[in-house]
Amino acid sequence: MTDYILRERTLSLDDSWDVIVVGGGPAGCAAATAAAREGARTLLLEATGVLGGMGTAGLVPWFCGYDDGLQIVARGLADHVRFALRDRMPHLKLVMDENPLTSPSIDPEILKRIYDEMVTSSGAQVLFHSSLCAVEKTAGGTVSAIVVANKAGLSAYRAKVYVDCTGDGDLAAWAGAPFEKGDKSGGLQPATHCFVISNIDEQALEKGPRIHFYDPESPIWKAMRSDKYPLIDELHTCNRKIAPRTFGFNTGHVFDVDNTDPASTTSALLRGRQMAAQYRDAFAEFHPAFAEAVLVATGSLLGVRETRRILGDYLLTVDDYRACRDFPDEICRNAYGIDVHVSRKENEALTKLSIPELKEWNKNATRSLKPGESFGVPYRCLTPHGLKNVLVAGRCISTDRLAYGSIRIMACCLNTGEAAGIAAALAGAGSLDVHAVDAKVLRRKLKTYGAFLPDPAVQP
Repeated sequence: MTDYILRERTLSLDDSWDVIVVGGGPAGCAAATAAAREGARTLLLEATGVLGGMGTAGLVPWFCGYDDGLQIVARGLADHVRFALRDRMPHLKLVMDENPLTSPSIDPEILKRIYDEMVTSSGAQVLFHSSLCAVEKTAGGTVSAIVVANKAGLSAYRAKVYVDCTGDGDLAAWAGAPFEKGDKSGGLQPATHCFVISNIDEQALEKGPRIHFYDPESPIWKAMRSDKYPLIDELHTCNRKIAPRTFGFNTGHVFDVDNTDPASTTSALLRGRQMAAQYRDAFAEFHPAFAEAVLVATGSLLGVRETRRILGDYLLTVDDYRACRDFPDEICRNAYGIDVHVSRKENEALTKLSIPELKEWNKNATRSLKPGESFGVPYRCLTPHGLKNVLVAGRCISTDRLAYGSIRIMACCLNTGEAAGIAAALAGAGSLDVHAVDAKVLRRKLKTYGAFLPDPAVQP
């Protein structure tokens, strides 16, 4: 590859914003809503045509990580989304009325509208099909403008404060913030291309073998041992009912994917769609509930679990997780287990185990807290080194790899997004320095909006 030098040009500049949020997934929706709710003129830029990220365009079929086994800990705007889903999905309401701690399943069309309404009713403005493509920064670490590409061409936008909710930490990384990525050798967790199957016989599904691979009659187990389905070659599978006769599947792995490499993501999406078709066909062959089932959708976004972790003023670690640590500046609590999906090589070894051996492996591999336990996520994880007016939220905040396996889920992303949005509004109305935001003020505001923030017992 050779270098190409762009000719000098002038771009239109829109500098009318207090806060610009880049990325409209759970973190971005919460950040934009929270900033606008505080009176900041807020713009949310989203590269696709829908808000919600993995829960909508990615077809992840349910939210993880809302509770600690005894109570809901992901509150505030996260709770708003949970209750909105419950109230619009009759089968989910029945389940949640019986067990209020049920992780809500997701009808993606309903969730799209929930996010649309939440963000726009706050006063935030949304711009779809608009991708971040460059970041301009001063020598002092202040982002002075971002460049966005859409059908209008290239345009520049300026705000007092920016919130990076891209998932991959694009804005912060391109502005020069330090980051870590993957394990020590650069290996990344595998992705999953989620899909939806409809026209499933629910009575036959309930009576028939479990889809889960721990059942020797499972269609996954049988498909792995059949030459007809070469793309079904490992064990990962989970599903959830999202509508009558319709289930979402977070099933299968696409290995060796780097979402910061467009060619890698393209290859993964091409493979993922073929995998989804093979899963449907295998289910139809090996399970009576799927005899007339139809594959109705695959995610327009790949289910990416891991890329950059932007290094901030505090690095949340697995030791913090294990100690259920409190922080004076914590902006949410999280209780989800450490969920780091294994590599291709490790999966190949797992496929050779017997079902009793798999159950024993899973018991030993599970890292989870006890009921009622949770740990704090400090505000300092949202403030990148070297950048004055940029916050991060969602799965790219400052953690080590194992702690990342806990905080990357959507419920926690909603919480970190809400905190980042309020902090952005505070910084924009004050010093313009996100590192100088008073955590006590931020916590008070979060509590006003319903956040679960017990007073810290220990101040490290």
